[in-house]
Amino acid sequence: MNSRRAWVIYGVAVFAYIVAFLQRSSLGVAAVEATQRFDIAATALSTLAVVQLAVYAGLQIPIGVILDRVGPKFLLALGASLMLVGQTTLALSDTLGIAIVGRMLVGAGDAMTFISGVRLLASWFSGRRLTFVSQVFGSLGQFGQLASTFPLALALHTWGWTPTYLTAASLSAIAFVALVAIVSNRPAGSVEVRERHTWAESAHLLRTALARPGTQLGFWSHFVTQSSVTMFVLLWGFPFLSVALGYGPAGAAGLMTITVGSVLVTGPVLGILCARYPLRRSNLVIGIVIAMAVVWTVLLAWPGQPPVWLVVVLLLVIAVGGPGSLIGFDFARSFNPMRAYGSASGIVNVGGFFATFVIMFLVGVILDLVDRSHGGSGVPAQLYSLDSFRIAFLAQYVVVGTGVVFLLVARRRTRRRLHEEEGVEVAPLWRAVVRAWRRRRA
Repeated sequence: MNSRRAWVIYGVAVFAYIVAFLQRSSLGVAAVEATQRFDIAATALSTLAVVQLAVYAGLQIPIGVILDRVGPKFLLALGASLMLVGQTTLALSDTLGIAIVGRMLVGAGDAMTFISGVRLLASWFSGRRLTFVSQVFGSLGQFGQLASTFPLALALHTWGWTPTYLTAASLSAIAFVALVAIVSNRPAGSVEVRERHTWAESAHLLRTALARPGTQLGFWSHFVTQSSVTMFVLLWGFPFLSVALGYGPAGAAGLMTITVGSVLVTGPVLGILCARYPLRRSNLVIGIVIAMAVVWTVLLAWPGQPPVWLVVVLLLVIAVGGPGSLIGFDFARSFNPMRAYGSASGIVNVGGFFATFVIMFLVGVILDLVDRSHGGSGVPAQLYSLDSFRIAFLAQYVVVGTGVVFLLVARRRTRRRLHEEEGVEVAPLWRAVVRAWRRRRA
């Protein structure tokens, strides 16, 4: 545990996740090009992204169960190979149907990567270091987002569709080779603690993990934090910035990189806070959601063209939802035994991506409805107008607001269970703050 070889394994896992993140978000900068290449409207474009996320979310629980049985290395390598095939298919596609198949394969491969990486780290690190490296692991994946914004956008406009996506596919081939050659499921000489379960026993572990309030708290934490930034980065942010706000492709790509910087700064901070204040993790989640709601409200309600500084603030704030969503996996680890960690992680990871594809699809539907109400031209300048996005982005409030209600319910049940089983009572935050203030005065 925590050895030099562990850091080598960590580096390979991080690279595989960065590549997976790039493949996942590579369609975001191509939204306008995809609209023209496949001659589709906003709803069809959102379908192209939604099917990818639907496959991703739908596979999380089955993959979590399989992960507990076969270990992370096999699934990481399989995921890289599927993304290689998927991006190659997208690169060569000239119809929407073939492109959908390619994105489904990308979604399937991506679905295997993150939770397998997190499970791999749990075998190579321990203690507070595990909490920290897991948080940083998720944050470093943002380099894939960075590569899929300005560099990929530049390649797309310089080389064209096919060469750009074939180049992206080749990175998955490199990741596959590195995973097969270097990664091991656990340190040499360590005792295998994972039991071999029948499928019925695995299903029982899944049901047990799902029934735990702590797992449900992780699900809803992931649901409310990740969805806004993922919806923005994967699809609708680029047309919003480049067309609706008029910054153009280069300006939009440059602004999108702000989210990466925000994640790289806030990810380690959240990791330290979660390790130091484990009983206040849900307060961090709620604080992040409130901050995102405030900045979205200010931007959407701004009369006329919002200023650049406000757009920058929006990108900085919603990006915190990325590392914030990793708190959900920390809940899964805290409230489940290691033998069920894969299943619990799969359940948690469904949350954010389910919310994302619901919001993503609703935004596309609303954009098309608004466009039709104005004559239905389908021209990007009108389809992706600022006024249309003001209405379409309101879908977030309904989806995330629903998630917050369920989050509060799950938190109350988790704290009750914690008190009953371990005698730990978590006081409301305001009471804890007052108590600390009085102690400091004394």
